[in-house]
Amino acid sequence: MNVKYLKQYPEFQKFHQPSPKKSDPQPVVIITDKTPEEALEEAHLNLRNQLADELIQQIMANDFEFFEKLVVRLIVKLGYGGSMRDVGQAVGKSGDEGIDGIIKEDKLGLDIIYIQAKRWEASVGRPEIQKFVGALHGQQAKKGIFITTSSFTSGARDYASKIDTNVVLIDGEQLVDLMIDYNLGVSTVETYEVKKVDTDFFIDD
Repeated sequence: MNVKYLKQYPEFQKFHQPSPKKSDPQPVVIITDKTPEEALEEAHLNLRNQLADELIQQIMANDFEFFEKLVVRLIVKLGYGGSMRDVGQAVGKSGDEGIDGIIKEDKLGLDIIYIQAKRWEASVGRPEIQKFVGALHGQQAKKGIFITTSSFTSGARDYASKIDTNVVLIDGEQLVDLMIDYNLGVSTVETYEVKKVDTDFFIDD
């Protein structure tokens, strides 16, 4: 009995067939109902959120003096204070009753804005805002900016929204958003242009 004899049986023929070769792994195809523009927008948002988290980590890894300088540069980026030299002479120099800085609202210094900066992890509550407002009243000031790396409680926001003094609250999320929007502490590594057909070009006048 040999292999030639056994091949007459279908069962042996099936057994004797060589095993199929393993094929190369096939790429995974992800089916999505998003348009390319929507997918690109979602990817951009994910990258921005990741960048925001990294910025907060970098800020918290540095000391308060670095945070003061960061606040100064951000205020200048936003168009207040005239120049880094003008603002830098004021912020961090006051230390008066909970006020961390004094800046010019415009280049001529016709109005003054007082600043409180808190590099905190815990949420800022209403008592902190009340103390800041009290310090503003002591200076006969009506405008203030309270900046923190953390967040504000609902009580703090509710209080700030109901008082006559104009107090702007900037939490950590808004802080890093402003840094990204005004290119502070970040750099552009890649730019993609999304183009579409200019239908007017193909209209024969």
